[in-house]
Amino acid sequence: MGWTTALGDGLDEVWQHLGDGRSGIRPLPDDGPLPAPAAALLTDDGQDRTPTRRQVRLAVTTASAALRDAGCPAGDVDALVLGSSLGPHLDDAAETPPHALTAAVARQLGVARSVSVSTACSSGADAVLTGAALLTRGEAERCLCGGIDLLTAGKLLGHQALGTLSASGTVRPFDTGRDGTLFGEGAGFLLLETPAAAAARGARVLAELAGWGASNDGTGPTAPDETGAGAVLAVRHALARAGAGPGDIAVVNAHGTGTRANDTAEAACYGTVFGTAPHPVVFATKPALGHTLGATGALEAIALLLALRHGSVPPVLNTRAVMPELTVPLAAGAGRQVTGSLGISLTLGFGGFNTCLVLAAPEGSTA
Repeated sequence: MGWTTALGDGLDEVWQHLGDGRSGIRPLPDDGPLPAPAAALLTDDGQDRTPTRRQVRLAVTTASAALRDAGCPAGDVDALVLGSSLGPHLDDAAETPPHALTAAVARQLGVARSVSVSTACSSGADAVLTGAALLTRGEAERCLCGGIDLLTAGKLLGHQALGTLSASGTVRPFDTGRDGTLFGEGAGFLLLETPAAAAARGARVLAELAGWGASNDGTGPTAPDETGAGAVLAVRHALARAGAGPGDIAVVNAHGTGTRANDTAEAACYGTVFGTAPHPVVFATKPALGHTLGATGALEAIALLLALRHGSVPPVLNTRAVMPELTVPLAAGAGRQVTGSLGISLTLGFGGFNTCLVLAAPEGSTA
């Protein structure tokens, strides 16, 4: 696996920063695309100013890091599955088809087959789900799955019009005073293999994708179903595929956008799913990494995997007064220990896209 975030690109480096309570969210520069309170931006070295070129370069760099971490050459990968929330298509003047970004990344990596996924903020998680479907159907043995998004003027304009951005300049997941989210830039990739393919090359197994599920609220183009019913379906499908129950889940990486509607739906989902079962520890990374849109699902899967590896979760920054609707324990203000080997990552995207991934720590891990 590999990631590029506003807190850095090293797996252990970023995890340490998250544990220390650091945030990559900063005020936007005066010469930015549009006025906004803050965002978690990547360092821009000025090489590529066009949105498409910048996104392709970031994707290639991050995907290459994931392949190095896996010890797997790109030529042994059957397919690249890349998710993005509209990518650069709102801002790039060049008339290119939506799949062009993914195809360009695949060519530069040397991967023969490529698949594009665009399901708003669930894109990165759905890229992993799509890779799993290719593997289980026997259409591939190895898929490099990930998500990417960079801040552009079009995305900023759209979210300003929708009123989803925080006016206070902070992301406060599940806080009674939450007032919106803030953008982040980033990319994350995971190499997904069948057990046989991993064993054949002596791969270092980081985790098992034990289950996955997806659903759609069908309620509107942007607003979620605040009852959480669609998200509940996604979680229950994922748990069923994993052969697990709510009481088996030790940790949850929440979507945690800090918007009133999204947090309300997510809290309702957890209340329904977990009920009186032993409660997992819940954490969220958007106060530190920003809302990275199409990259979110991939980045949060990596963060969940690291939480299982280390047996702990980082603090949820900025949240002080937890909303009473959230009935599961939130690591607000301080990190917590995790005991158990199963975790879930849940993403809730615009258009009602709900995706849940169940990850299992390998035997002998610290979790």
